[in-house]
Amino acid sequence: MEYRPLGQTDINVSAICLGTMTFGEQNTESQAHEQLDYATAHGVNFIDAAEMYPVPPKADTQGRTEQYIGSWLARTGKRSDVVLASKVTGHARTNMDYVRDGETPRLSPAHVRRAIEGSLARLQTDYLDLYQLHWPDRYTNFFGQLGYSHDAGETPVAIEDTLAELGKLVDEGKIRHVGLSNESPWGTMRFLRAAEVHGLPRAVSIQNPYSLLNRTFEIGLSEVAIRERVGLLAYSPLAFGMLTGKYENGAKPEGARLTKWERFARYNGERGVDATARYVAIAREYGLDPAQMALAFVTSRDFVTSNIIGATTMDQLKSNIDSAELTLTDEILEKIEAVHAANPNPCP
Repeated sequence: MEYRPLGQTDINVSAICLGTMTFGEQNTESQAHEQLDYATAHGVNFIDAAEMYPVPPKADTQGRTEQYIGSWLARTGKRSDVVLASKVTGHARTNMDYVRDGETPRLSPAHVRRAIEGSLARLQTDYLDLYQLHWPDRYTNFFGQLGYSHDAGETPVAIEDTLAELGKLVDEGKIRHVGLSNESPWGTMRFLRAAEVHGLPRAVSIQNPYSLLNRTFEIGLSEVAIRERVGLLAYSPLAFGMLTGKYENGAKPEGARLTKWERFARYNGERGVDATARYVAIAREYGLDPAQMALAFVTSRDFVTSNIIGATTMDQLKSNIDSAELTLTDEILEKIEAVHAANPNPCP
């Protein structure tokens, strides 16, 4: 397993990060613990969660993912062996007003503090290595929206106010570092500027979607990630399983995410299906597992700090972790680029 610096910190994280949003919905507590045992035994030292998990988010399961990780940490005593990350839920437009006992979830100082206290309790730890803002408080283009529509009437929490509270949490030892998520180039640079001007914590990472079907990160944020050393923590690298090829020819595997929940239809539109078929064909031409090829591509990008995998079965988990050992040839990369040029970003 390769390990990479987390921003400008002294922390090195595995190139593969264990995503946990299935814990508490598609995976039981014992299954979650089995995944954590296996991943950490095979070189993964980076675990990513969120206060709103599992997904799909629901009032009766919210926080369960962190609880499962917390019970594993308590059982194994491995807190000091892992880099633990979680996220604070963003603004209320996502209809999750059940978060924090019905208070509207925003990134105000009071909400950030209440959120971290809840996460620490569920995780059974007194600190997080990385605390991320799950999505911006302002209205901007994230979660599949490409175009930006300005809302002149909105009143988002000031970036400086959110960052100042995070700075207090760093001073108190409750978090070590700050990260962004679902953020834009403008927002990322504003956070970095606020940190510089006001002496506040500097963002060390940005967790955004990135896969063969969605390379929009490359357009503006990849340069920021490299030049500012705010590396990408890539989520949905398999586009919710599309890039495994298991949905080929209209197949709907029992229990699979895109079979169970229509809300994730952004990944199986006509252009996405077409591009997926072409990527899967490349993998099979070279005797590769399509999922491993897709993951290896993401991991190989120079702006990626860690590739966040997720699995519902142990076979999936083992295959995903093994993708870290796969190096794609120049010939394969050229064929991938040809598909991308013909059908760019079909599933943003």
